[in-house]
Amino acid sequence: MAIDAHVHFWRIGCNDCAWPPPELTAIHRDFLPEDWQWEADAAGIDAAIVVQSQPSARDTTWLLELARDDARIAGVVGWADLAARDAPDRIAALASHPKLRGLRPMLQDLPDNWILQPAVAPAIEAMIAHHLCFDALVKPRHLPHLLRFAESHPALRIVVDHAAKPDIARGELDPWRAQIAASAERANVSCKLSGLVTEAGERWHPDDLRPYVEHLLATFGPRRLLWGSDWPVVNLAGDYSRWFDLAGQLTHLQGDARAALFGGNAMRVYGIQG
Repeated sequence: MAIDAHVHFWRIGCNDCAWPPPELTAIHRDFLPEDWQWEADAAGIDAAIVVQSQPSARDTTWLLELARDDARIAGVVGWADLAARDAPDRIAALASHPKLRGLRPMLQDLPDNWILQPAVAPAIEAMIAHHLCFDALVKPRHLPHLLRFAESHPALRIVVDHAAKPDIARGELDPWRAQIAASAERANVSCKLSGLVTEAGERWHPDDLRPYVEHLLATFGPRRLLWGSDWPVVNLAGDYSRWFDLAGQLTHLQGDARAALFGGNAMRVYGIQG
């Protein structure tokens, strides 16, 4: 099954949706499963991992309701306040939904070492107990802390979203290059090949992305990279089909390796049955 490992849905002004703001005109409207399917069908994608876009329990509940009877939604990565005292109980309740496959605190908007605070540890143990993945929405400055986190929780499956958002627009490879390679050395860490065109800016060229994609492939290999569109955010700097085609061209994978990148790895990492 071909899976897009990173898709967002939202209704502007509903379910605590406060982002995107009006000035992001390309994506400031409702985006729902029917809209995504039109894009995905053209690329031959069968299903999606839908990821929270709001730090809101209400948003997560809505996504799970969308997913309940929709075969196109293979799994949901939701949100919970991992530092809350009742976080383990909340996680247990969320995990009772068969399509909840992970949680994502929005670390990019939190203090760099937030994830290392002792208050979060009980929630992480609950995630491990319920076989949930941890989606890490981080920027390069968070990677040293994420590495310590991954070392402290070897049983937790961690997926780095958008390759930790390297500054492609400015052509900055370092220190991201060494930091992401260190993360790749941890067997419990995978990485999404997603969000790169947005980090490259509006006037990007495929060659701008090439060194980043090649480094990700060299460090994580074809079995720990998950292709994701980051739709509809990708529309800020490109479109679904262009990014899908470019990811195939830049990775040069064929056969089983290509199938792993475009679906098999997402199924394994998120525990999705075929």
